[in-house]
Amino acid sequence: MKNNNSIIHTAKKTILTESNAIANLAKLIDANFENAVKFILASKGRVIITGIGKSANIATKIVATFNSTGTPAIFMHAADAIHGDLGNVQEDDVVICISKSGNTPEIKVLIPLIRNYGNKIIAITGNIDSFLGKNADFTLNTFVEKEACPNNLAPTSSTTAQLVMGDALAMCLLELNNFSSKDFAKYHPGGALGKRLYLRVSDLVKENQIPKVAENDTIAKVIVEISEKRLGVTAVLKEDTIVGIITDGDIRRMLSKSTDIQSFTAKDIMGKNPKTIDKDAMAIEALETLESNSITQILVVDKAHKYVGVIHLHDLIKEGIF
Repeated sequence: MKNNNSIIHTAKKTILTESNAIANLAKLIDANFENAVKFILASKGRVIITGIGKSANIATKIVATFNSTGTPAIFMHAADAIHGDLGNVQEDDVVICISKSGNTPEIKVLIPLIRNYGNKIIAITGNIDSFLGKNADFTLNTFVEKEACPNNLAPTSSTTAQLVMGDALAMCLLELNNFSSKDFAKYHPGGALGKRLYLRVSDLVKENQIPKVAENDTIAKVIVEISEKRLGVTAVLKEDTIVGIITDGDIRRMLSKSTDIQSFTAKDIMGKNPKTIDKDAMAIEALETLESNSITQILVVDKAHKYVGVIHLHDLIKEGIF
């Protein structure tokens, strides 16, 4: 059994071998890459991405990246393609074929069939002199000197290179399509990532009660309001205008100095000039404000700066924003 030093050495060697392969990949970007990007951009169809073995696994990830960044794509397994799935390829589609060797039997059968349909082929291959490399319209070179596998057999550096080449294509297309964070949000509505991009303060505040007291209200009323509304805070208003804020911490600090709550009113213990946020702001902005000011609640206002309610750090945690 290997000792810990040997395990760490192998891990570092793997990472460095693959990182060197990726660094070298930048030197292989040429006019073929540029022309391939331009062709996909001008195409009226989809991008069909195919491969076999580990290359097929990489193809599925590249498909996912394309779809999430505004370039419609579908996966087609090279083996299944020659047994019926070739019907996925439509007239205006562009086919990206991924293969390290470029000479597998399935690829040699598939490529002529695609060319007969008149579709353009983009090759991602580690062997530009292969059958695939020579029969593609655009050939993207993903040559690696060696795999991270000590036997130089298991696809490691080569599949990483394929993946990075796919990412490079996707990012170029994203920029050329002016694909913005708003567009990204449309394709990622679920989960924390999507919520960071589309969830607004108004979506959160509407779920909460609206704690408020007048500046001359008694401390007893303040305590009841904070307790009933369960947000740990209340706004202090004067003629519907925010003049202060009281937190449960303010109550505790007051009681530590005096238990004679009858002699105090809301304006005596409120914090003045409280932090506020517009209801139309993004929820992520609310989180940034809370964090930068080391607070857990913030008052929400509308465009006229009228009080709308409160959002709590717990609201953001519940939605997965935090």
